[in-house]
Amino acid sequence: MSRATREAYRDTLLPLLARHPELICLDSDTGLFSADHAAAAGEQYLNLGIAEHNLMGMAAGLAACGRVPFVNTMAAFAASRALEAIKIDIAYNRLPVRIMATHGGLAAGHLGPTHQALEDLAVLRVLPGMTVVVPADAAATEAFVEQSLNLPGPLYVRLGRKPSPPLPAGPPPVIGRAQTLRQGGDVVLAACGPYPVLACLAAADALAGHGVEATVLNLHTLRPFDTDTLVAAARPAPLVVTVEEHWRGGGLGGAVAEALAEAAPTRVLRIGVPDRFVDTVGNQEHLVDHYDLTAERVVRTVRTALDTAALSGTTI
Repeated sequence: MSRATREAYRDTLLPLLARHPELICLDSDTGLFSADHAAAAGEQYLNLGIAEHNLMGMAAGLAACGRVPFVNTMAAFAASRALEAIKIDIAYNRLPVRIMATHGGLAAGHLGPTHQALEDLAVLRVLPGMTVVVPADAAATEAFVEQSLNLPGPLYVRLGRKPSPPLPAGPPPVIGRAQTLRQGGDVVLAACGPYPVLACLAAADALAGHGVEATVLNLHTLRPFDTDTLVAAARPAPLVVTVEEHWRGGGLGGAVAEALAEAAPTRVLRIGVPDRFVDTVGNQEHLVDHYDLTAERVVRTVRTALDTAALSGTTI
């Protein structure tokens, strides 16, 4: 059953507030928490309004006093407007602030480029000590919220807006550990986030029909990055293809290329949003198709690379 990752976060956090008095939820008028939700949370819920920089500063202060704040804002504002406070107040002091960033990627496509977050993973994953996670479905979101209770330092979680389909059954989602959703020796498909992971799974099925067996990795944690699992999958394969709902620079594709360049040099092809501001308004599904972050694109990319190498008699 399709379910929004942001709603899974909210519904997991509320009962945790009752059991853990050190937790506190700070909101920026996102609309995710209704009046009934706020009443149920009592003094453990504060709506500070649309003031994201102040939101992060207050979260840092509370964390320094022993609280564990869960901060709700849109990903576009966390990665830009509030970045200085995240860097200096939170990351520099290694404080246990949980930044729960909704409307990640193209999820706010109906609001135009000002509200889209296509740089957040690149920006947040370079901050020392920052854990960066992109759940691919509601079940993973629930697991990551629970696991965050024992996580040292700050955490950034990229969430969606609307319901997205669940992933097929696979290994339990664990922060810092990649999920191998399918195994094959011909190519590695690596993705993060609901639509990219589902696209890779569908592409792997289609490629199998052409005699190409793909390993599919859900690299939901960009920091700390599971280099060991990636390298183990990539060593026997001549090609790695990454898929993400993010600009091509600095995000998952960058993390994969960096890790493999040092540990197991392999050709990496990156599929992401083109290097320009989004010039089309539409819902997330429309924009994912418009920028061709699709299973068909993954299949074309893999087959073209493999066919070109075969024709030239070279390795990829």
